[in-house]
Amino acid sequence: MRLAVLALDGVFDTGLATVLDAFTTANELAQMHEIPAPALSLQVIALRPVVRSALGLQVPVVPIDACERPDWVVVPAIGYKMPEALVAALGRDDLVEAYAALQRWSAAGVRVAAACIGTFVLAESGLLDDKEATTTWWLTPLFRQRYPRVRLDAKRMLVASDGVLTAGAALSHMDMALWLIRQHSPALASVVAKYLVVDSRPSQSAYVISDHLARANPLVEQFDRWARNNLDRPFNLDAAAAALATSKRTLARRLDDVLGKSPTEYVQDLRIERAVHLLKTSNSSVDQIAAQVGYADGVTLRTLMRKRLGMGIRELRRA
Repeated sequence: MRLAVLALDGVFDTGLATVLDAFTTANELAQMHEIPAPALSLQVIALRPVVRSALGLQVPVVPIDACERPDWVVVPAIGYKMPEALVAALGRDDLVEAYAALQRWSAAGVRVAAACIGTFVLAESGLLDDKEATTTWWLTPLFRQRYPRVRLDAKRMLVASDGVLTAGAALSHMDMALWLIRQHSPALASVVAKYLVVDSRPSQSAYVISDHLARANPLVEQFDRWARNNLDRPFNLDAAAAALATSKRTLARRLDDVLGKSPTEYVQDLRIERAVHLLKTSNSSVDQIAAQVGYADGVTLRTLMRKRLGMGIRELRRA
């Protein structure tokens, strides 16, 4: 697989480093574990001879005209986190040239992926019109206002839609990279995830890896989407199986094979993930958040958070 990472001036340092580390680590691990997958071809390309990151570091780049036709063009975030600064940046000459380049690539059959604020670059090019997409959560209102033709689903971390892939907030760069590696080799993606994401210590990795693995199986991915859309309701395995046109036994077996969890356990993980997000990004009360994630009251949610994460509500909100 040939990958071209488009580095725009002011590229978000974490986003660029994350995707480059993931892809280079994949090549290293493929050799280490003797996984029968060809090496990923990786180039960092740019529209200008000199590119500096948001923190002022110079990025070594290959001129866009010298780039071999890639299979995927990856657009990391640019470092403009607030609406006014971002809107101004989207009108820069080099970004206008980037929109045209992305359109040419897409017309030639090249697929395009973008993460976090990089999704705005993709949307500005028009390549997300009439397609499903996601974006970074704090800029969702601006995205909806600016790109009304995009079918935005901000609840999802990754959305693949007709030749384009979009990913959510900053750390979703890793989710995006793992998704792309999985298209190259599912076995290699699992190994990379274990080295770069999975950790037995408490962190967001418990949720990131479950989301990554869920997408390795169509039925599990469908269940993941159904569960996320029904988090505020009491979980019912019969209803889930019926909605997915499968049997309870098949659904449970598939989740156990892919995730090592029962459907109930997976839904509980999603509820905790969503509750943590709401605690950190909203002023809703614990009781209100509990209702949004399917629990009868805040006491139940507090107890579960303390048991699963080892942290109380106040600690989570301060984190």
